[in-house]
Amino acid sequence: MSDDKTTTTAAPEPEGTLEISPPSSSVTDQETPFSLPLISTNKETTFSPPSSTTSDSTQQPEKHPKNKIPESMLSFREESNRTKDLSDLEKLSLNEFKQLVQEAITHNKDFYFSPNSEEPTSETKPNHEEKEQISIWGIPLLKDVRTDVILLKFLRARDFKVDDSFIMLKNTLRWRKAFSIDDLVDEDLGDDLDKVVFMHGYDKEGHPVCYNVYGEFQDKELYQKTFSDEEKRTRFLKWRIQFLERSIRKLDFRPGGVNTIFQVSDLKNSPGPGKRELRLATKQALQLLQDNYPEFVAKQVFINVPWWYLAFYSMMSPFMTQRTKSKFVFASPAKTAEALFKYVSPEHVPIQYGGLSVDYCDCNPEFTIDDPATVVTVKPTTKQTVEIIVNEKCTFVWELRVVGWEVKYSAEYVPNNEDNYTINIQKPKKLAPTDEPVISHSFKINELGKLLLTIDNPTSKKKKLIYRFKVIPLSE
Repeated sequence: MSDDKTTTTAAPEPEGTLEISPPSSSVTDQETPFSLPLISTNKETTFSPPSSTTSDSTQQPEKHPKNKIPESMLSFREESNRTKDLSDLEKLSLNEFKQLVQEAITHNKDFYFSPNSEEPTSETKPNHEEKEQISIWGIPLLKDVRTDVILLKFLRARDFKVDDSFIMLKNTLRWRKAFSIDDLVDEDLGDDLDKVVFMHGYDKEGHPVCYNVYGEFQDKELYQKTFSDEEKRTRFLKWRIQFLERSIRKLDFRPGGVNTIFQVSDLKNSPGPGKRELRLATKQALQLLQDNYPEFVAKQVFINVPWWYLAFYSMMSPFMTQRTKSKFVFASPAKTAEALFKYVSPEHVPIQYGGLSVDYCDCNPEFTIDDPATVVTVKPTTKQTVEIIVNEKCTFVWELRVVGWEVKYSAEYVPNNEDNYTINIQKPKKLAPTDEPVISHSFKINELGKLLLTIDNPTSKKKKLIYRFKVIPLSE
């Protein structure tokens, strides 16, 4: 082992992942809560259990790829939803908006619709004594502080223009009535699309993470079953809205709460823009969602991005606002894990995207999504050794992976007593991309010492080592 030892404490921004915020456009657009792509030398790191704080080491810049990913200028920062943090003008707009809503509810106007009606009708308005409760996303309007958070979403979607925000809210309530959204939430629409869109874990700021996996539609049977005619496309639209509604109702709409979603769109093997049926479904979905679900995206990360999507984005970019584009991050297939790790801890990232998280894990039940993992960069043609000091007799359990492998892995235990031999736990083993993505080990320790985990990277590429460990004290 080399005498060159480095303890790293800070992680730089991952290369190849760029947050998008080109110059602002005068054209107004709205965001949608889910994206549909067809619209379109040895180093040692020392730890002492139980905590672990080491992160990535400094990286050297790489050349830009041929299909250049859009450059970043400014990252979107989510605004506060606490009233005390608003500017005076924003507070004034919010109060005026609340007055309009109060008048509409008090005087039984604007917000009362019969199914499929285009305008409020006197025949369907309840009388003053039997006034209907106006709710949205399961929250009654003007009943508690959650109303402020909801109204702020509409105000921000309309640049704090009160009249425009009120019209948007009225139109949303009318659409929800016509589409019977509250009934749709409890409807059984099957589980055919559970692998297409799913929630999994949280980002580093506590936002739930939603994955959109469009490559699933490479399955011709699923594609036909979902998009082949108008009835099936309508059913898909209902399913997608139902999924979104159920997800939104789990958010915290109290001031200071998390009420937006971190979106990940996996474009690997995604059907191209030539799929007419999917394009039709996409167009319809986008229109409904951008009009009726304002400000629900915390960040939108596109992973496994193909060349054609970058070309599409380049054409659409001039028609997007700076606010919308500032939420976008694009990552090529080789940089997918890095992109996600910047925002989502590895223990929350699904195993298929380079993380350690699985829904049900029989391989190593000692670990859950609550057990933190550490990311270390292994430079090209070097070895990286992680040294973990063991301060008690225990069973030491660990799991690790290197995204894409193509490395050698070994593990040994070195007792503090120099008279004792070093124990080989795992002889150097060559691991290929086709091997199991995660390796799990346990070792019973009766003598204090240190555990050495070594990754030998013979390639010309940087590698990401992700690992975590747990100490289980031995019973007396």
